[in-house]
Amino acid sequence: MTINRRPIRIGRIDFTNVWPLFHYFPLDAFGNQVEVMQQVPTQLNQAMARGEIDIGPISSFAYGQQAADCLLFPDMSVSAYSHVHSILLFHRKPLEQLDGVTVALPTTSASSVNLLKIILKKFYQVEPVYVYEAPILETMMNMADAGLLIGDHAIRSSWEDCGYYVTDLGAEWTRLTGQWMSFAVCAIRKKTVEEQPELVRSIYEAFLESKRKSLADLTPLVREAQLAIGGTSEYWHHYFSNLSYEFGPKQWAGLQLYFQYAAELGFLDHEVPLQLWEDTSVARVTE
Repeated sequence: MTINRRPIRIGRIDFTNVWPLFHYFPLDAFGNQVEVMQQVPTQLNQAMARGEIDIGPISSFAYGQQAADCLLFPDMSVSAYSHVHSILLFHRKPLEQLDGVTVALPTTSASSVNLLKIILKKFYQVEPVYVYEAPILETMMNMADAGLLIGDHAIRSSWEDCGYYVTDLGAEWTRLTGQWMSFAVCAIRKKTVEEQPELVRSIYEAFLESKRKSLADLTPLVREAQLAIGGTSEYWHHYFSNLSYEFGPKQWAGLQLYFQYAAELGFLDHEVPLQLWEDTSVARVTE
């Protein structure tokens, strides 16, 4: 008996930082077996939680919330050791003086918002008043003393001489902990692995091949970024080269520390194991 399964739905973050995973992804080759849905990280996080997305890069923090239902693809993340260049806090006062002031947060991210809260609370012992605002720097700074921008919004604002302090959260995390930071991970629902293991394997291999081809020659991505967002060729070559799309032991260690602090500070209500997908469809839990 033939079982008619619905397509596997792949979520795509609406930011340039995931382009290498998708640029050469052979969507047409999968026919009606695969669909791609493009949204900002918070929307994808919610869609994954509801079971509307089966595979895709989601905020690392969202994986922490959904770890019981998901596995992680190895060798695939959006990570940085030090500067990430697209997770930026713009602030009028030094970080140690932000206690009690208003900090505007974007509605588009979970990992970066909680990374900021961890850095300020654990390492600076300050607790601002957090409010959510549209990711427009001028709007944020009209009603707050600091504003967090991520992705392409942060990149565009970093090109302007705004007169504020600018803290790169990737650089600050590495300076304080000596660790990598993984801002997004590629998660897959366990149910999808159980139902369609061979198709999952093919999708994983296609992602890795897209990543390999993209990083081997950044020119097409750089050209596309310039057309879509602006900036110089030099900027985009440096941006894509500086990010890491790996997800191995060094990235695992940094992410586990992030989850440890999130749980200690009450941002997560449980500890988070990193459960990795394997071809055998058996989860491996890292300690």
